[in-house]
Amino acid sequence: MPNFFAEEKRLFTAVAPDEDAIPVIFAFPNEYTVGITSLGFQIVWSMLSGRADVDVSRLFTDCQEPLPAQAELMGFSLSWELDYVNILGLLEDQGIPLRAKDRTNDDPLIFGGGPVLTANPEPFSAFFDVILLGDGETLLHDFLDAYGKVRDLDRQLQLKALAQVPGIYIPELYEVTYLAKDGPITSILPIDSDVPPTVKKQTYRGNVLSASTVVTERAAWENIFMVEVVRSCPEMCRFCLASYLTLPFRAASIEASLMPAIEQGLSVTRRLGLLGASITQHPEFEDLLDYLNRPEYDDVRVSMSSVRTNTVNEKLAKTLVEHDSKSITIAIESGSQRVRNIVNKKLETAEITAAAQQAKAGGLKALKLYGMAGVPGETQADLAETAALMIDLKKQAPGLRLTLGCSTFVPKGHTPFQWYGVNKQAEKRLKFLQKQLRPCGIDFRPESYSWSVIQALISRGDRRLADLLELTRGYGDTLGSYRRAFKTLKGTLPPLDFYVHQVWSPEQMLPWEHLEGPLPKATLLKHLAEAQQHMAA
Repeated sequence: MPNFFAEEKRLFTAVAPDEDAIPVIFAFPNEYTVGITSLGFQIVWSMLSGRADVDVSRLFTDCQEPLPAQAELMGFSLSWELDYVNILGLLEDQGIPLRAKDRTNDDPLIFGGGPVLTANPEPFSAFFDVILLGDGETLLHDFLDAYGKVRDLDRQLQLKALAQVPGIYIPELYEVTYLAKDGPITSILPIDSDVPPTVKKQTYRGNVLSASTVVTERAAWENIFMVEVVRSCPEMCRFCLASYLTLPFRAASIEASLMPAIEQGLSVTRRLGLLGASITQHPEFEDLLDYLNRPEYDDVRVSMSSVRTNTVNEKLAKTLVEHDSKSITIAIESGSQRVRNIVNKKLETAEITAAAQQAKAGGLKALKLYGMAGVPGETQADLAETAALMIDLKKQAPGLRLTLGCSTFVPKGHTPFQWYGVNKQAEKRLKFLQKQLRPCGIDFRPESYSWSVIQALISRGDRRLADLLELTRGYGDTLGSYRRAFKTLKGTLPPLDFYVHQVWSPEQMLPWEHLEGPLPKATLLKHLAEAQQHMAA
């Protein structure tokens, strides 16, 4: 086995742990090449390594650092739903009971964080003692500080104490009741009066955002240095978890955050990745482009995550071309203005056409667009408009290679569309777009409808899914495996249709009702009503 760790170029200095430091295993439930590419994993690992009261070892599915004989804490960073299978495998490998209720004082506390768990931890809650909700910048230190004060106490006393810290969620301290075993939730209540009735998500409000703490050629994006330009998105498309869950929109300071980070990163690599849901909406983005266009960075390869369509101009395109990028990615959601109004995508068709023309004028070879099928309120006529727009773009920007990546709408918690289900016609609609576009020389890349169904199941799931997740682990991660597990567990939880396809009533209690998101339920319902007005138009 190659020594992945020896090839790392670290951009931080770890401190020597104290003699009585807390032994911690920090795990990523996938292979090293995937885990080390996660900026969130890198940041948490460097934060743990920077504390003298912590002795941390990393664990991946294919390699590990020397692990402590008796870890007190074992943490997981979860950024993809189906990686839960590997969490269970790694717990088994360490001889740790899979369920929190089966662990004793001799077992480590199992904690987890990341976007999947912050969005809706309930399907996985049986496997975790502690779940960290929100941004890690202060939350992780609050958790470790609080644990350090109670590390010698009984496990139950530890959990009760940790539950008092904002952003720390202890699932076993909350009792969920149901109308029936296979019915909706009727209540979610703390088991004792000294447990907070709602758990507040922690939000970091500083202007110094994340940047890579390690660069390695073993990463999925080889030798890349990543820097977070913005966090959240001001657009607030009504389906978008990346916007709603991470509000408010924050931009990294050019001088205090971005420039120092980029200078440090480019001292060890010449590949730079700019990250964020809408990086071109940074208020000083033009200044950032000017900074990257300095002569000393001429040899730096720059890549960007998705940019806002109406910010694509010739200067941006030329900057990317000069820094070895051949394409740019924009999210249009739909070719139909009506659908874009429904989802609150503040974008006109003329702006999409202009983006394609500007990309070509700046020298880019390809334009990647992202859309969705099965959006609430969408009709077949709207799909036809998407196909027509793509065909028109090919005429408006001849020679520009066009790709349309298209996903199925999946409802996400804490967004206005959390009450909607997956459209059962979505798979047919993806096939319609494929039939229309591929003969015209447009590269159409649909995401798996079956995977969208599983994603929706987990995104709207509750605690009753724990048995199902364990069962499907043995069957294999296919839609057929999940259907088989539902059949086996019939009567003990609602059917697949309830979680995936059903439109839920606003009066129905949501699985994450006790977990406070950035916006109150009343505001989300107001945004939903605005969308429904456009649906009726």
